[in-house]
Amino acid sequence: EVQLVESGGGLVQPGGSLRLSCAASGFTFGFETYAISWVRQAPGEELERVSNINSAAGAFDTFYTDSVKGRFTISRDNTKNTLYLQMNSLKLEDTAMYYCAADLDWGRLLEGRAGYWGQGTQVTVSS
Repeated sequence: EVQLVESGGGLVQPGGSLRLSCAASGFTFGFETYAISWVRQAPGEELERVSNINSAAGAFDTFYTDSVKGRFTISRDNTKNTLYLQMNSLKLEDTAMYYCAADLDWGRLLEGRAGYWGQGTQVTVSS
């Protein structure tokens, strides 16, 4: 059974930092063969794709939505089957539930149709 378990969320002041982790297990194929995404959802809002990192076949290419460019960094440790999101200079509008999602297909991931999803970790930015 595939599991994606997010952690690292919490309450932080504007301008602060958090590092989210997503631990993966149960994949049929090696972790490095999956493209993985961080997606967030603020209360009353739709899901928003924050950042993606491709599989080994895709040279681990990355994508960031404009609002987080220069502040967030996505990375993966394929030896630990773990995805990370380093979030710096956090803003009030970054408050959301953050999910990691994974799929073998980069295109499906971009379209928000990832096959595997975690339960989420809450990030709250507040003064």
